[in-house]
Amino acid sequence: MGNAFEITVVDHDEKTAGQHIDAAIDEIRRIEKLLTTFSEESQTHLINQNAGIKPVKVGREVFELIERSLRISNITDGYFDISYGGIDKSFWNFDREMKQLPDPELIKEHLKLVNYKNILLNRENQTVFLKEKGMRIGFGGIGKGYAAEMAKRLLQKRGVVSGIVNASGDLTAWGNQADGKSWTVGIADPNNAKQPFSYMNITDMAIATSGNYEKFVVIDGKKHSHTINPKTGMPVSGAKSVTIFCPNAEIADAMATPVSIMGIDSALNMVNQINHLECIIIDDQDKIYSSKNINLK
Repeated sequence: MGNAFEITVVDHDEKTAGQHIDAAIDEIRRIEKLLTTFSEESQTHLINQNAGIKPVKVGREVFELIERSLRISNITDGYFDISYGGIDKSFWNFDREMKQLPDPELIKEHLKLVNYKNILLNRENQTVFLKEKGMRIGFGGIGKGYAAEMAKRLLQKRGVVSGIVNASGDLTAWGNQADGKSWTVGIADPNNAKQPFSYMNITDMAIATSGNYEKFVVIDGKKHSHTINPKTGMPVSGAKSVTIFCPNAEIADAMATPVSIMGIDSALNMVNQINHLECIIIDDQDKIYSSKNINLK
């Protein structure tokens, strides 16, 4: 998935632990095959290829992931939108080779294709239809978290009572460390990503972070983060970093992007209305905001 996954399991026997980890890796690879847009074999590719042409029958897993994605789009007023595929790679590649901003007129043209309401689902036939020709979906905003969640569930089914699946900073932890203590995670300081600004003891909890400090380009002296606002096609500004806490890794991953886009007041207002969802936001001036159930020391 273009990300480093790190898997930790607690077991009495090293060989068994290794087998558990191998099984989790196989599960992550299976999901990547399902969701990738880079393989002509994948269901995602098939859906995109038939945009504006015909509905595509997909497996239940892909169908339900799209269904949940649309629900998140609804809740976040479209700030989370899997149909952003039409503007991601064609305009923004954050490999530091970019020397100029994309043409705003072209972006405007392509933005017409970004609208989650044009992803039409038929539950009975289990089909997905992208209404407009040229529309594309992509699971960049939710796929990592989904893979982490599924790997965790597989490990739990195999009897692993304690572990961590960490998908490049989107992580889910359950049980306790081998010494019986809770897992401790550090929240990265956006001004010095190798240094945490705060620690938290967690168990049965997922954490996802969206920040502008790891992937960005600098054009004419201005830093542009890799998080694109699906409503403008432009990189977001205002929040240096957003950390989401939630029992489910898929939801944590999906909520990190909209919370970093929608403006601090709206984001906190939304998070405070959703059970079992919390966040910490650091703005461009290094001011720290948090949802109502988080007490930062």
